[in-house]
Amino acid sequence: MTAAARTASARRRGAAGITLLEVLVSVGILALIGTLIYGAFDGMSRARTGIARMSDRYHQGRGAVARISRELQAAFLSRHQPADRNAVVRLTAFTGEDSSTADRVDFTAFAHRRLLRNAHESDQCEIGFFAARDPERSDKLDLVRREAKHIDLEPTRGGVVNVLAEDIESFNVQYLDPVTGEWTDSWDSTQPAAQLDRLPAQVWVTLVLKGGPGDEPIKFETKVTIPMQVPIAFGVSN
Repeated sequence: MTAAARTASARRRGAAGITLLEVLVSVGILALIGTLIYGAFDGMSRARTGIARMSDRYHQGRGAVARISRELQAAFLSRHQPADRNAVVRLTAFTGEDSSTADRVDFTAFAHRRLLRNAHESDQCEIGFFAARDPERSDKLDLVRREAKHIDLEPTRGGVVNVLAEDIESFNVQYLDPVTGEWTDSWDSTQPAAQLDRLPAQVWVTLVLKGGPGDEPIKFETKVTIPMQVPIAFGVSN
């Protein structure tokens, strides 16, 4: 092979190779593309997480208000008591306490669901809705539901308490008095000076949750009509 041929062959081999600068440019482009792809997937993941969290908050609020409405509609009072007052072991009531942050309502209702076969239970129970501090976070207020499957002489105590909605901002309950036609912030069917043996015509429930879009609160509101306006008194002489 002549000297000219060897020189041409070396040039061809050199032209077919990749310089260090080209390698660095290629790596930089790949890194930029990888960064853009990661950012896109990370943004999609964050958006999906945020939408899922927001959906859970709305679902929790709607579920809480729906359950409160359903069980308020089953509220009742009864005048069926033993002739001997010392033998009284049950007290039906409807009480509502007003508070600046979260109100409380306790009542007897036909709302209990018997889950165990042959259980000595009926559909009568005591139910309460109120706010409680989260045991793990003192700054977090939860809406809880209390249910006692047996009615006793303390309609505002006892039973099992479960969280109904987490991290609430406020829980407000108002009552429409069928006698005066006005809304009131409290109710007590056990006191002669209040609304003795009477149920409200309607209950106005307002629940506000924290953590809405743009960190704004989420408000749920409904008015519940109570069908049973007078105590159960069939077979009871006046």
